[in-house]
Amino acid sequence: MLKDKNILIGITGGIAAYKICGLIRLFKKNGANVKVTATPNALNFVTELTLSTLSQEQIYTEQFNTKDRKPEHIALCDWADVFVIAPASANTIGKIANGLCDNLLTSLACAFQKQLFVAPAMNTGMYNNIAVQKNIETLKITGVKIIEPDTGFLACGTNGVGRLAEIDRIYKCIEDYFQQNSVLKGKKIVVTAGGTKENIDPVRYIGNYSSGKMGTAIADAAAAYGADVTLIKTFPLNRSYRTVDVKSAQEMFHAVSDEFLQKNADILVMTAAVADYKPEICENLKIKKENNDELTIKLVKNPDILQEMCKKKNASQQIIGFCAESNNLLEYAKEKIQKKGCDYLIANDISSKDTGFSSDYNEVYVIDKNLKTTKIDKDTKQNIAMKIMELLYGKN
Repeated sequence: MLKDKNILIGITGGIAAYKICGLIRLFKKNGANVKVTATPNALNFVTELTLSTLSQEQIYTEQFNTKDRKPEHIALCDWADVFVIAPASANTIGKIANGLCDNLLTSLACAFQKQLFVAPAMNTGMYNNIAVQKNIETLKITGVKIIEPDTGFLACGTNGVGRLAEIDRIYKCIEDYFQQNSVLKGKKIVVTAGGTKENIDPVRYIGNYSSGKMGTAIADAAAAYGADVTLIKTFPLNRSYRTVDVKSAQEMFHAVSDEFLQKNADILVMTAAVADYKPEICENLKIKKENNDELTIKLVKNPDILQEMCKKKNASQQIIGFCAESNNLLEYAKEKIQKKGCDYLIANDISSKDTGFSSDYNEVYVIDKNLKTTKIDKDTKQNIAMKIMELLYGKN
């Protein structure tokens, strides 16, 4: 699984830094290419000569020490398939969680758009500190994989949580990632995300509260599973995979038709909250308030993108719909999957304050065409998306 993979290792200042020598050897032994970036404090615990000898590469510590005029934090990001920060100190975790870039390693973490792994290692008191736990939670929400520390004897002479995860466990996490990354290799997946906006006039529109977070998480998960992803979205977002910007339901309909039907994609995931209705007439000029106490706008139906795609898809194509309800969730979801004709429907309750629109968390039910229902308990939207991929397509 690791043969010819490019693995970037980031080492921060902590006594566990010496253990990473074993991780480098393990990666190299199994065919991976390894490059190492280290903070200045990390080199107090393990020498640059040792790291360069084991990796058979130069060690990167300076952000702008480059001969080809391409800053190291960009060149290394382009090169690496994954970035593993181990050990990750409380200081570095805090910087990454808050977007601080005061050295090469933190700049790399900020610029890296592929999978980032962080293996914390520190004193128990530091690890349990509320601020540190908040920073770790922030990283989880943004899609960073946290390799949880072990409990055991620490360098400070105490026993507790904070010990760097065993090297074999860190290695297994990376190996599992690459194995997972091959599951949907060669498959084209189209994902829609965000809420559509239907113009009333040049300054007003009808919209909804969808943030696009769940759809983005689904697209990220599909990419992590090795798929060729196209994300059709209604909001600004930068990703390494292809994205298409739309605004209205009609624009999304045309984009989905092109990307899924015309280009014959394998899977369509309709996560977007598409407006059911739009103003019959969109005024060219701003509607003036005048002295009217009422304004009547006639609404007409938008195309039902999910239903239309289900009608037009071929036998080899698969469609996954999403259903957001504020009551009678499963009843309405089961009615919807039968009416629309999709292969799977993901249902979530938007009335819940901690899992509704704009939340970083979700709780969903996955329903198949035979109405078999599987619940995925509350988790971050990133983890929910990965669990959906695992449930539908497996690990192997």
